[in-house]
Amino acid sequence: MKIAILSRNSKLYSTRRLVEAANERGHEARVIDHIRCFMDMGTENPSIHYKNEEFLPGDFDAVVPRIGSSVTFYGTSVVRQFEMMGTYCVNESVAISRSRDKLRSIQLLSRKGVGIPVTAFANSPDDIEGLIREVGGPPLVIKVLEGTQGIGVVLAETKKAAESVIQAFMGVKSNILIQEFIGEAGGSDIRCFVVGGKVIAAMQRTAPEGEFRSNLHRGGTAKLVKLSPTERSCAVKAAGIMGLNVCGVDLLRSSRGPLIMEVNSSPGLKGIEEATNKDVAGMIVEFIENNARPNKTRTRGKG
Repeated sequence: MKIAILSRNSKLYSTRRLVEAANERGHEARVIDHIRCFMDMGTENPSIHYKNEEFLPGDFDAVVPRIGSSVTFYGTSVVRQFEMMGTYCVNESVAISRSRDKLRSIQLLSRKGVGIPVTAFANSPDDIEGLIREVGGPPLVIKVLEGTQGIGVVLAETKKAAESVIQAFMGVKSNILIQEFIGEAGGSDIRCFVVGGKVIAAMQRTAPEGEFRSNLHRGGTAKLVKLSPTERSCAVKAAGIMGLNVCGVDLLRSSRGPLIMEVNSSPGLKGIEEATNKDVAGMIVEFIENNARPNKTRTRGKG
């Protein structure tokens, strides 16, 4: 098979591992910088131009999108163009866009009965009092909707601190979510790696001392963890609601059961492979082998 991996940097661990896994299984993998692509959307012969090449329908059997959050709009337009050309995309453009919108994701998960932290959202500074009250008061977590890798996430331990941070974000027109703080999680969360409707690997990430964000990019540590049946089914359900075939589902262990924090459409492979000693990249390629067919792309998920 010919597999296109959309990535800004061929040297990144996740990109390298996908190329290695594809080659080891006898496939041809090509790294394409989606930002360098431009598109011809003619109804007769849609195509993608990349540097001095033109990609036509049938040139690739599958596409693996590794779209960074800062280029979601353009990256998903490239994925959508491949879909127009009939190329199988591991994660579809609509599903990536759906998962990248944190507010939309929370609303969809809530509507389907998936456990989430109590969350509030408002536009006016006049509603700050109500926002704080709705999530049970401090301590509480304030999240910028466009943040990633723990950036733009603040823990406010007092009402005064919460009011100041919320006012500051609203003052610069940043959209934010206010969430209850799950103290019993102890600064840890669980990343469930879902491929094809199954949790194929899971790790527990723990924040360094003095920090509450457990992201590995923020200095957190990871180790293998055993999931309960409820946690496993919750992660699979969340991935299905987003319509993602490959994703990382982040959840917290709370006194009322697992609570979904985020569904990540481009999860990194380094932490999960090192913590679990599993060939996650190989499992993604195996999923492609079993599912990639021309014109099989269709919109999945709800909302």
